[in-house]
Amino acid sequence: MRIIIYGVGAVGGAAAAALIENGQEVIGIARGAQLAAIRTDGLRMRSPQFDKVVQFECVSDPAEIAFHADDMILLCMKTQDTPPALEALRAAGVNEQPVFCLQNGVENERMALRVFPNVHGVTVMLPAGLHGPGQAVAYCEPKFGMFDIGRYLGGHDADDARLAKSFEGSMIEPFVQDDVMASKYGKLLLNLSNITQAALGRGVETEEIGEALREEALAAYEANGIAWMNLGKGDPRRDRFMNFGTVPGIDNAGGSTLQSLARGAGSVETDYLNGEIALLGRMAGVPTPVNAAMVRLGAKLAREGAAPASMTLDDLRRFVG
Repeated sequence: MRIIIYGVGAVGGAAAAALIENGQEVIGIARGAQLAAIRTDGLRMRSPQFDKVVQFECVSDPAEIAFHADDMILLCMKTQDTPPALEALRAAGVNEQPVFCLQNGVENERMALRVFPNVHGVTVMLPAGLHGPGQAVAYCEPKFGMFDIGRYLGGHDADDARLAKSFEGSMIEPFVQDDVMASKYGKLLLNLSNITQAALGRGVETEEIGEALREEALAAYEANGIAWMNLGKGDPRRDRFMNFGTVPGIDNAGGSTLQSLARGAGSVETDYLNGEIALLGRMAGVPTPVNAAMVRLGAKLAREGAAPASMTLDDLRRFVG
């Protein structure tokens, strides 16, 4: 059994390091400077309790892999990059192999199920960042983080158990869930302020806007009959596995949206975070004006190539109205 990690960025890199240290065979799919660095020097993975270089095969395209029937495929790219990734996998001959969506939001699984029959969700609770090509950092201890794993749309099967077993005893704590999408909807609540952090920078207090985003989301969930799990401070697993620590010489890079702006990615995933709440609200006739404003803001910042912290709190308040 091999585990194919499609998108060896921060989360994909953490997964690769945890699996390799756990004795699993990993093949990565990456691009650009990240691919070159991994091929030349391996991937250096750091956390408050971990600092190792891991070596593994890494390719630029799924077409370079001769897929086996028992391979497991982990999608670790941003949601806006999922459609071309799915097409590349299909072109490479993937069909029945299990596809696991280690991605924020709740749309990736639906996209994947249009193309492949064996789709699974993974909730990623793993604050991490890239600090240069071939350099990934996870900020929590004693583990990098936690994964909730389950079949889409519900239940769990042998593939979920296989993936969880691959991580057992590693730097990532796995949990098999019969309603993984409830977990992912809980994580979505935590991601709604990603865009405000990107616009304002880390450390700016935005509690009033964050509360408005959450209240709109909960109203939209209720109107659409959506169940969700509390993955915030009320989740007792956090104290056991996820406490923020210090990585010598490394500052926390911030959330995924801030990181996208910082590296000039040209796109952000806000359409699939706050945009999911706007969609649910429109479907149920529930107003979600603050989340809708964040969708517009994400598109504006990405289109203009804005740097993180390019707005003040007053700017943001005026934008939201």
